[in-house]
Amino acid sequence: MSQARESQHQALFKPIAFGPHTLRNRIVMSPMTRQRSPGGVPGEQSVAYYQRRAEGGVGLIVTEGTCIGHPAASGYNNVPDLFGPQALEGWKRVVEAVHQAGARIVPQLWHVGPIRRLGQAPDPLVPGYGPSEISEGGEVQVKAMSLDDIEQVIEAYAQAARDARAIGFDGVEIHGAHEYLIDSFIWSQTNQRDDDYGGSLANRTRLAARIVQAVREATSPDYPIMFRFSQWKISDYGARIVDNAAELKVFLDILVEAGVDVFDVSTRRFWEPAFEGSSDSLAAWTRRLSGKPVMMVGSVGLDKAYSIAQLRGNENPDAGQADLAPVVGQLQSGAVDLVALGRMLLADPQWPTKVFENRLAEINRFDREAMQTEI
Repeated sequence: MSQARESQHQALFKPIAFGPHTLRNRIVMSPMTRQRSPGGVPGEQSVAYYQRRAEGGVGLIVTEGTCIGHPAASGYNNVPDLFGPQALEGWKRVVEAVHQAGARIVPQLWHVGPIRRLGQAPDPLVPGYGPSEISEGGEVQVKAMSLDDIEQVIEAYAQAARDARAIGFDGVEIHGAHEYLIDSFIWSQTNQRDDDYGGSLANRTRLAARIVQAVREATSPDYPIMFRFSQWKISDYGARIVDNAAELKVFLDILVEAGVDVFDVSTRRFWEPAFEGSSDSLAAWTRRLSGKPVMMVGSVGLDKAYSIAQLRGNENPDAGQADLAPVVGQLQSGAVDLVALGRMLLADPQWPTKVFENRLAEINRFDREAMQTEI
């Protein structure tokens, strides 16, 4: 990047430690499912896609969700795996390209849990897995996980982390949000268990904590573990896993003790207050209560919140640019440490460079075409 002409956005471009490495700035590419990996294998298209965003100036890339090596981990066609020689070799090429462009990269480890249904790839006979059974039309679509099932899933996460480290990823992110497997245990609406993994918030967080612990043991003390969580769900934007700051602290303390290094706080609008009686966002509360670095995400640089309907083509996704001053203010105040963008980096991989050089008028607009872009 050339020298910025003005300092109004400089908080975005301060380096920050990330495990044994240093990120060149605070801008992160947020995970976005792209479904461009036939057979679960990321190919040259994926290499080019991530390389372009690294060349555009992001400090860190969190990949799209990558399926761990469990039969029920996937629930969508053409999403990438993080197991098997072909998929791992594909990701190794992605990692090398991103590193050559000066950025760091972590995979998002993913199990879709009860989102999966019978008939889906890779094995249509495998149902979804979740904390509680779901039957539809007299047929079990989601299996209530046994204790043996839980142990197998934990080991699959650990193995994915081992493989990620072996092929050069700079850390891992564990996907604990949006109603997928880990989040379905955390959320009281989907967890009806009466054993050690159900009931209290601490019990419902047990699976998440054990996965974090297993990932830590499978890697090293200085290998960054990120954890994504959310209040909102795919089926309910108003959902909550915690109702107040005291509950949030219980949740965060468990995960910090387990080994989380960075929290990825997924919201649809980063500025919205988390709880009544305070204007602070969920990310700001997480930073204060956990003492750990926090990544903020949710309509950064855009004037329209993301919705699943936009992805499915049922709602116009077009969005205009929004003032970056509130984003910069969050960094300057220490409320958050990292800022993640999704849609803006689909529309314009050069977003970081253009912001750094104060070329905001040249940033490409996000629209339906950007959502469909190949790279």
